[in-house]
Amino acid sequence: MNLNLRLLFASALIALVTSGCGQKDTSSTAAAAPAGPRTVEITAGDNMKYSLNSISAKPGEQITVVLTNIGTQPKEVMGHNWILLKAGSDVEAFDKAAALAKDTEFFPKDLAGEVLAHIELLGPRKSGEVTFTAPTTPGDYPYLCSYPAHFQVGMKGVLTVR
Repeated sequence: MNLNLRLLFASALIALVTSGCGQKDTSSTAAAAPAGPRTVEITAGDNMKYSLNSISAKPGEQITVVLTNIGTQPKEVMGHNWILLKAGSDVEAFDKAAALAKDTEFFPKDLAGEVLAHIELLGPRKSGEVTFTAPTTPGDYPYLCSYPAHFQVGMKGVLTVR
């Protein structure tokens, strides 16, 4: 093969290989993937307080709450959980029932119908998470730690849907 024919062949090959480079793909398969849930990170420690006592959400928004127990005391004396209740729930009654539910890690099974989402009781340096859909009805939805006495000293918050 002579030199001119080789150059012509090489040029054609390069043009073929690079013909799609730099062009935007507008096909339907290139559609943006739907956004995943928004992540809200909360810490709780030996001071019996959540790092975040209010969360705002849009109606129907997907949310992942990640709770991390940054404390050092054993779960049996300083465990933490996160329980989101329906709007209008009697949070104090839920907390009182939870204090009697030691066998289910302070989650009162008979009041499970009041719960929208929850993270189990966590020991020190442990994390848990829950993904849920925010209610579609605007309002205030309380959350709490149901470990005995934690709610009473302020380990609580509100998810506000607007």
